[in-house]
Amino acid sequence: MPIGVDIFSGAGGLSLGAEMAGFEIRFAVEHDASAAATYRHNHPNTPVIEEDIRKVQPLDYLNPNEHVSIVFGGPPCQGFSLSNTMTRNLGNPNNSLFQEFLRFVQIIQPDWFVFENVEGFMRFEEGRVKKHVEQCFMDMGYNVSSKILWASDYGVPQHRNRFFMIGNRLGINFEFPQKNEKKISVEEAIGDLPSLINGQQDEVLAYRTPANEVSEYAQLMRQNSEQSLQNYVSRNADYVIERYRYIGQGQNWQAIPDTLMQNYKNKNNCHSGIYRRLKANEPSIVISNYRKNMLIHPFQDRGLSVREAARLQSFPDTFIFKGSLMHIQQQIGNAVPPLLAKAVFEKILEYGE
Repeated sequence: MPIGVDIFSGAGGLSLGAEMAGFEIRFAVEHDASAAATYRHNHPNTPVIEEDIRKVQPLDYLNPNEHVSIVFGGPPCQGFSLSNTMTRNLGNPNNSLFQEFLRFVQIIQPDWFVFENVEGFMRFEEGRVKKHVEQCFMDMGYNVSSKILWASDYGVPQHRNRFFMIGNRLGINFEFPQKNEKKISVEEAIGDLPSLINGQQDEVLAYRTPANEVSEYAQLMRQNSEQSLQNYVSRNADYVIERYRYIGQGQNWQAIPDTLMQNYKNKNNCHSGIYRRLKANEPSIVISNYRKNMLIHPFQDRGLSVREAARLQSFPDTFIFKGSLMHIQQQIGNAVPPLLAKAVFEKILEYGE
């Protein structure tokens, strides 16, 4: 089985996709305690190094002369993300972390690497950073291909785009995986999960729909799970729930009467993603900070539960998140959808080792 190393692993979305494709993960590096705990729980056979990556020497965690097929990961995106203009500059300390990715590849010398980041990475410093990173890998002897991939094209019920840079030192001109024609809707993804109310915090609940009546996607997500786990919904104030009642599917804060938005100095300054109710018959909008953005269930006047958000990210129902509710929500929002990762890793394996 080909060996992989996951750095900046987060909760383990990339690792899960790699494992589903057929890789064995030798070790992972993750500095955040809650994300590392989640990774350990769901990958019990993979050591997790909970440390600042700048202090980690990768060869200390590999067997002598062990061949690593692939190094993969996504350095923290705050420095690159277009959603955070205050920190998007080359002086941001997080931007130095992509140098750590280069260091790991330089030391380990894998056949392949997968460098994943936010879509805005393509345009950071007018594209100069992307060209610089590509040139660094080419100087190491790697053929490099880069592309923006949409998760909804690979079986994920979410319109989420991510930047992928993939390289190999085997002389292969890598072609990205073919898109799926079928798109998975929110209803297909979460329609079988329990009905919940604002602030509900139930660890275990029965599924709403029998297994033989659910969508193919829901069957895939259930796997061997017999009950819905981590049905946690953030508690919103009553006035927030009142606002939700005015918002139809696909609508946002603009549907809320002005009389209910008086605590906003200028309502027109609201981001278009705030107070957005998901459309049942389409893939979801991006599940990032879904609590802060107050994404609304398509039929119920409440925010999304942990399990619903995990489903929209393509995490199976057996996947358990660790930490406080806020940390769990952040882990889910930051993750690479496992089914998107699986498509990428399966395509890599088509070329052989």
